[in-house]
Amino acid sequence: ATIPCSAYRSWSNLRIEWKFQKGSSLVLFYYGGELTDPYKNRVQFSPTSITFSSVTREDTGKYICEVVGDNGQIAKSEVNLIVQGAAPPSP
Repeated sequence: ATIPCSAYRSWSNLRIEWKFQKGSSLVLFYYGGELTDPYKNRVQFSPTSITFSSVTREDTGKYICEVVGDNGQIAKSEVNLIVQGAAPPSP
C-alpha cells in the first residue's frame, strides 16, 4: 500500500513528519529523518509518499503527512487507509 504525501513542497530545508491516528491515539512514526518501530522494517519512505511492504487491519486509520519549511510554512495532507481482511469462512 502506498500513501501519497500531497502536502509535499520543494521548499528548502524542509522537514517531513508522518503521523498515524487511530481513534484518540496519535503516533509520530517518521520524524528527524527516521522511521520508528514498528514501522521501520516494513515501510519505505520517500519525500512524496510512504509505501508499506505489508499491511494488516491494525494499520487502518488516518495517515497525516506534515511538511514544515524553514520559514515556518506548514502544509498538511491526510489519507484514510482502510485495510479489509479476508471474510471469515461461513459455517
